[in-house]
Amino acid sequence: MMQAHVQSAALKGGIDLGLFTAIGAGATTVATIAEACGASERGTRILCDYLTVAGLLTKADGVYGLTPESAAFLDRKSPAYLGSAAQFMSHSMHMKAVADVAQTVRQGTTLLDGREYLDIENQVWVDFAEGMMPMMFPAAQFMAAQLEAPKRLLDIAAGHGIFGVLAAAQHPELQVEALDWPAVLAVAEKNAQKFGVADRWNKREGSALTMEFGEGYDVIYLTNFLHHFDATECMAILGKCRKALRLGGLLATLEFVPNPDRVSPPASAAFSMTMLLNTPAGDAYTQAELEAMLHAAGFTENVLHQVPSSAQQLILSR
Repeated sequence: MMQAHVQSAALKGGIDLGLFTAIGAGATTVATIAEACGASERGTRILCDYLTVAGLLTKADGVYGLTPESAAFLDRKSPAYLGSAAQFMSHSMHMKAVADVAQTVRQGTTLLDGREYLDIENQVWVDFAEGMMPMMFPAAQFMAAQLEAPKRLLDIAAGHGIFGVLAAAQHPELQVEALDWPAVLAVAEKNAQKFGVADRWNKREGSALTMEFGEGYDVIYLTNFLHHFDATECMAILGKCRKALRLGGLLATLEFVPNPDRVSPPASAAFSMTMLLNTPAGDAYTQAELEAMLHAAGFTENVLHQVPSSAQQLILSR
């Protein structure tokens, strides 16, 4: 575990160099990979051997190849490419947040200044929008399939916008309003154009913490948002959602939801540490905790679903 940072750095180095893409394109020896990546042969040999040990490359008679996983997710030419997420996941702000976990635990909150992580004008959220979209495809597709001919959808803290965009793509009469700050919405707008729904996708610029949401929506998407805040702030947000929905309207909340033991399932349970390190008071809330907040806000029917091909859970509330 103490050397895990080396593995993470080596993976990011390979992504930054375009090493996996070069191998996928046919550069399979140290010399040809080094040339394609603009790197030294010594460094290329050592990195390729390390990534082979790590299970991300194959090697036989001095010839390197991609594993099925690296071919699918690390070659930029693959439609399932996830390498762009590395820019957000290894962001300098995250490195700052993990600099002294002992001190973070002593004080019970992040080492970051004030609400740095939650500042909507922080450039990190543009990096998030540009890099993390591919990882959200399974959840976005699953959520869109749960909707029943909706007409109006509010996508809160829309980020890359893929949740609302895929909902519009699947439901031809749906009008989507995406709420976030301008620089992030510029990224989301490109995705709306890419998927051919820009004529039914609209921007609402501002902060979900301070803006009123409006009224009469059939669906509200609340994706990867509540975990940034304490229970009081979560209930305030949920209360605004309740007011903005028509009677019988649907709230779709995507979260990491640990079991009551808080150590399973692994990805959802471990997410609490991410929130301790990066936010003033955020957490990964259990189903019971989320249901209590939702009931208090006026949502009387709440059903938890495991999202296929994802570590996350979806709560559908009415």
